[in-house]
Amino acid sequence: MPQHEYTPQQYIPIQANGHAGGKEHRTPNVQLESTDGDTSFQFTFEAIRPGLFRTTFSSKTHPLPPHPSCPRPVVDFGGLEHTTQSTASQKTIEVGDVTATVDWSGPPLVTLQSAGQEKAIHRDLDFRSYCVDSTGIAHYTRYKRDTLHVGLGEKAAPMNLSNRQFVLSATDCFGYDVYRTDPLYKHIPLLINATPDGCVGIFSTSHSRGTYSVGAEIDGLWGHFKVYRQDYGGLEEYLMVGKTIQDVVRIYADLVGYPKLVPRWAFGYIAGGMKYSMLDEPRASEALMEFAAKLKTYDIPCSAFQMSSGYTVAETEPKTRNVFTWNKHRFPDPEGFVAKYHEEGIRIIANVKPYVLANHPEYDKLVSSGAFFTDPRTKKSGIARLWSAGGGESGEGGHIDFTSKAGFQWWYEGVKALRKCGIEGIWNDNNEYTIPADDWQLALNDTDQATAETGKAIGLWGRSLHTELMGQSSHDALVDLEPEIRPFVLTRSATAGTMRYAASSWSGDNVTSWPGMKGANSLALNAGISLLQCYGHDIGGFEGPQPSPELLLRWIQHGIYSPRFAINCFKTDENDNTIGGVIEPWMYPEITPLIRDTIKRRYEIIPYLYSLMLQSHMMALPPQRWIGHGYESDLEVWTPEVMAGETQYWLGETILVGGIYEPGNTTARMYLPTKGPEDQGYLNLNDPHQYLPAGQWVNINSEWRDSIPLLARVGEAIAVGKNLQTRSTGDHRFPSPNAVEDDYRAVEIFPPKEASNKEYSYVWYEDDGISSKLSTSTFTLTWSSTAESVTAKIEKVGGHVPLWKDLEIVLPVGDKRSVITSNGSSCQRVGESRGRSVFRMA
Repeated sequence: MPQHEYTPQQYIPIQANGHAGGKEHRTPNVQLESTDGDTSFQFTFEAIRPGLFRTTFSSKTHPLPPHPSCPRPVVDFGGLEHTTQSTASQKTIEVGDVTATVDWSGPPLVTLQSAGQEKAIHRDLDFRSYCVDSTGIAHYTRYKRDTLHVGLGEKAAPMNLSNRQFVLSATDCFGYDVYRTDPLYKHIPLLINATPDGCVGIFSTSHSRGTYSVGAEIDGLWGHFKVYRQDYGGLEEYLMVGKTIQDVVRIYADLVGYPKLVPRWAFGYIAGGMKYSMLDEPRASEALMEFAAKLKTYDIPCSAFQMSSGYTVAETEPKTRNVFTWNKHRFPDPEGFVAKYHEEGIRIIANVKPYVLANHPEYDKLVSSGAFFTDPRTKKSGIARLWSAGGGESGEGGHIDFTSKAGFQWWYEGVKALRKCGIEGIWNDNNEYTIPADDWQLALNDTDQATAETGKAIGLWGRSLHTELMGQSSHDALVDLEPEIRPFVLTRSATAGTMRYAASSWSGDNVTSWPGMKGANSLALNAGISLLQCYGHDIGGFEGPQPSPELLLRWIQHGIYSPRFAINCFKTDENDNTIGGVIEPWMYPEITPLIRDTIKRRYEIIPYLYSLMLQSHMMALPPQRWIGHGYESDLEVWTPEVMAGETQYWLGETILVGGIYEPGNTTARMYLPTKGPEDQGYLNLNDPHQYLPAGQWVNINSEWRDSIPLLARVGEAIAVGKNLQTRSTGDHRFPSPNAVEDDYRAVEIFPPKEASNKEYSYVWYEDDGISSKLSTSTFTLTWSSTAESVTAKIEKVGGHVPLWKDLEIVLPVGDKRSVITSNGSSCQRVGESRGRSVFRMA
């Protein structure tokens, strides 16, 4: 890329230049103006909240992001006093535990220092901090070697982004390499630097493309640095300081919005496969009903089906994908088909793509209404090559311009029509907006408006802006039809703002391979940090060869311990690029019973997973977490192997998930993080079910027909339910003879092996699983243990009334203790579950 970098060197305070006055020196902000060069640039720095600061660098030629991915927050110090100190070329602002210093003796230098720390947690690069680079900008900061960098939405493995360079954009990277491909599907310019002494996050609100060099560039003069380069416009950044990654994530969520509420049904097995909706003989609708029948035959529960775009393929040549149409040969009665799936207890999530091919029946109408972008070279609707039919096939057409009132409304009405047909979820797919030219023009005749400074070019406004607005249009259509029901929008691409509208996402069109399964862990951890917290993968691989029985079972064993569990694929080959192969749970009869049992275990742990989702919505706490989360004082978590985040992770606070990532291997090397001398360690959930001290590396045996490596923290627990699909307490819209009520609850506890004088507690949350307004109940199980018994007490706070009445306690395998209540009453032993004693609390 051409480089035209220029760094303004001389600045003065704006009020000293006659633009402002009064008591500026006592306010917690700085406003500067450059005095060298042909164009004057403004630099601002402002304390917003404890731990949150806003920086801008802009001019008339480089305007601030015209549609920032988060609204500007109100200044609120929460009652904390702030102090300032000023000199002629420096200002220090202290708010809470953070001291910010801005020095403008040369280019502005921002330094952030946490209380009690000798070194700054953040500092701009001397003499080269805020630069103009042609139509965009560059922001240089100092790079801390041998530390952890995370975020950026979704980037190739490993989790640690240090010493690497990334493109900030999104693309349709079908069949990507999980360790090499860049960019992937998400455009989220959030980078967090984590150290044992504290963390700092930097977030840009621009939708413009750019790059992030995270210590990948080294210069003898400039040393080790990070640089964020933005292709168009001026800079608006937020700096966030906290003691832990989660502190920064919480501040970030306060800025951009907390994860959406997810309906409870979305945590079950989500099936899919391009093949089914592409079939003409038998009809696709008949093939899908046959799939539902096989689920019954094999006794495999299923909650939803991702219906690929084959339902929109035209019946006559050219057989292209025409969004918001139905192929009436494949689906003669769409409403009737959806109703039959509801009777089976299965929701439909319908695929929609934000482009319209030239042979679409409504293409001409959309052209005349201005629903597409304008190509300035032709002064007509922009024409792009778009996926049309089979794998790799394309045709001409246009992307919907969601800043166009006509485009936004057409999409909104199309989603409404799908919902009226009974479709429960909207699958926003192929929404990376790979527009070929930066100068294509937006309509900007809806909520956004152009100015003389911003113009209408997509380069400044951003391709990914349309990913966000597409999410909003789909979301609003669902909400306006059923305001009392939480909407479910699944999105492949995402920006920071997209997740205000979409409830779930996934890692896109991955490849079947052992490394692909391993590297997916890293993607999930960075996604969760970036607030993509109901996230998962296409189990078994979307593209590539069919998985072997061993790989498929391992991947399913792994997949049930992620927030989103889906098996979906489009396995093309040289002889078939239209229908493709599918992965089915029963494709290998020798392991079908094992797959069934694994999927049923997924359903058992839904109360635990769903509670983690409610925490995500309320606290921005990702269900899937790096193993250093909560263990920042353990220095071993800051070693390269652990910071890679490839082989193990936390699911909540209880389950430490490992994995086997090579065929034929049965042993996993795992680190057991420690909270200090009082840490009571871990329990191996697989044979030989031994207790293991914390703070050590261990080898965990795991035969592929049994389980992946799983350990539980001693003193923790998980809530569990029935091992099949149950209806949420608030969901009565689709009566089904197959509906099973959610009227059973148990807690699997993991007490210490010997007597302990400690009291343990486990908290989980429940609601009705479907309502748009959150109304939870909080359940707290408290217990203590001796060598002979476990004493337990359950408490409930909140208005939600579950269907279950009695709570059962499940002890670990081989634990012979009895369970008694806090008033001394013995709990009835009601049976055994997989070698574990089960007691009922009356």
